[in-house]
Amino acid sequence: MHDLERFIDGFQRFQRQYFAVDPALYCDLRQGQHPSTLLIGCCDSRVDPAQLLGCDPGDLFTIRNVANLVPPCEIGRSHQGVSSAIQFAVDQLAVSRIIVLGHAQCGGIRALFEQRFAEPADPARPDFIGRWVRIAEPARRQVMRQMPDAGTAAQRRACELAAILVSLRNLETFPWVRRRLEAGELTLHGWYFDLDAGALLAYSPRADAFLPLVSPLLEEVR
Repeated sequence: MHDLERFIDGFQRFQRQYFAVDPALYCDLRQGQHPSTLLIGCCDSRVDPAQLLGCDPGDLFTIRNVANLVPPCEIGRSHQGVSSAIQFAVDQLAVSRIIVLGHAQCGGIRALFEQRFAEPADPARPDFIGRWVRIAEPARRQVMRQMPDAGTAAQRRACELAAILVSLRNLETFPWVRRRLEAGELTLHGWYFDLDAGALLAYSPRADAFLPLVSPLLEEVR
């Protein structure tokens, strides 16, 4: 019950901020949403995108799932929650950028890396997580090929970073994404929240590496 009370208190603070102190924002948002950015992040409770990036309501159109993954464009009978949200953001909201935000200590990538899922799948106990994280299997294989002798922690971190690039490549398989990329109306970005250091990295295609976008505070103090 204590957590529920915290949530209610939190909503009351939100209510005072946006409906009493500064009601103008929601006066505009009642007319509709116009975010400039689609952010695809992990559902991990430690990495709330709006909190990390200091956003107001309406700033981000957000998709959150296990390990911040984007599947390739597939046409089938299964429910396509992530794909439909991408289509809505790009085709209907006309966002100008997509950020795939990964993070350190990702449980989904760890499950993939450690192959912690049933094989073959048991119909009585469907393994949705295992099937989902296999989207990033190319990242795991790349890491094992390039870093076979590295420590487990280094391999997992490399897999977290490589999985972001898998998602960026998969985004380009969607026709509406590819069309707006070719028209110069959309950009793709890969970001990584290093929660150990409190830093933000961004993928640089020119360097083919993740470089500091916001350095750790200790480095700034020095």
